[in-house]
Amino acid sequence: MDKPVFPPYLALLIGVVSISFSAIFVKLASAPAPVIATYRLLFSVLLTLPMLFFAKGVGKEIAGISRKVWLLSLLSGAFLAGHFLLWFESLRFTSVASSTVLVTLQPLFAFIGGFFLFGERLHPAAILGGVLAVGGSFVIGWGDFQLGGSALFGDILALLGAATVTAYWLIGQYVRKALSLTAYTLVVYSVSGICLLAYDLAFGYDLTGYPAADWGWFLLLALIPTLFGHTIFNWVIKWIPTSTVSMSILGEPIGTAILAHLILGEVVTLPQYIGGGIILLGIYLFMRFKTLAKEEQADETSAEKPA
Repeated sequence: MDKPVFPPYLALLIGVVSISFSAIFVKLASAPAPVIATYRLLFSVLLTLPMLFFAKGVGKEIAGISRKVWLLSLLSGAFLAGHFLLWFESLRFTSVASSTVLVTLQPLFAFIGGFFLFGERLHPAAILGGVLAVGGSFVIGWGDFQLGGSALFGDILALLGAATVTAYWLIGQYVRKALSLTAYTLVVYSVSGICLLAYDLAFGYDLTGYPAADWGWFLLLALIPTLFGHTIFNWVIKWIPTSTVSMSILGEPIGTAILAHLILGEVVTLPQYIGGGIILLGIYLFMRFKTLAKEEQADETSAEKPA
């Protein structure tokens, strides 16, 4: 596997900061959730297209994609579309904190998928770090969780959004070993945008007539959380497992809480401060002992080989 030209973990940090803007932009837009998701992906495709002129051979690479990789890429795009539909819709029923906390529970799904699909093993201390980080997320959103009514429906949608985005990352972990970043993102974002557009047309959502401000939020969603968030994650996932990427995304509630305070005027509460500290501790433990588990697994594999 070729060596990364930029430190993957630093790129991961940039990605986490970028996706922290997502829920804020969605809340500020007045358009229906499916329309916001559609234009986020369509604008992302338009912003990615110029890379065809800078990245040599991408057109030929896409034309030469095998049937298996095509099917997986189509499935990945469909899961990404489902994630945005479910999560954006959840923001209409529950709070930013509750929705963001639940949608970032994807490590729970990633640990299971990584174990069964890629044979990833976790050190007990790394598992403890994951549990701590997830617990910290619940501490942040605890005051906003509501039982029953529309809020509960929104929470369920956000949880389903976590499951679909994890499937998207797991497929990407496999496919990115066969495709370049530009080829993969163009195909997946295009598929996702087409799926969302078909959804809008099927259910009669208007695609025009929105305030000028909304078009600005659509563009910002494409530029910051998608190109500087998801696209960076699609780049690092070639070198970093899905479980690690998902764990890092648990930092999103911290960034979102800070941005919600600065932009939306939401008060940062004591539970949010405490939860943020617990998340950071959990992520540190996971990253520290995830590497240790990998080293131990490599040592065991070497020991099993005949001399």
